[in-house]
Amino acid sequence: MNIPSAVKLHKASRTLELQYGSASYTLPAEFLRVHSPSAEVQGHGKPILQVGKLHAALSGVEPAGNYALKLCFDDGHDSGLFSWDYLYKLATHQDSLWADYLAALAAAGQSRDPNEFVVKLML
Repeated sequence: MNIPSAVKLHKASRTLELQYGSASYTLPAEFLRVHSPSAEVQGHGKPILQVGKLHAALSGVEPAGNYALKLCFDDGHDSGLFSWDYLYKLATHQDSLWADYLAALAAAGQSRDPNEFVVKLML
């Protein structure tokens, strides 16, 4: 299990900093929100693309036993526990996970911006 030696919530920059020995990772709230391990995001075997989360912020971080963090987002989302191993995976694979997310958004014709709504008409 990869347990961080320090966890810091930076509300002003909307980031969560994880320290693993001498390595430090900064994860934006939007990244964490769209990669939430919750059933709402992960679905039941088929992930549900999260759109319009550009301005997501973390409103709180709570320990969940000795194995995870419960992240509370300003849009009310607070389900799904981020296990230590899942957080480490997000931290160490952030670039590729983010690129995959952006590609999925583009393929779906959707946006990170909550003010940009895309309506697909069935003709």
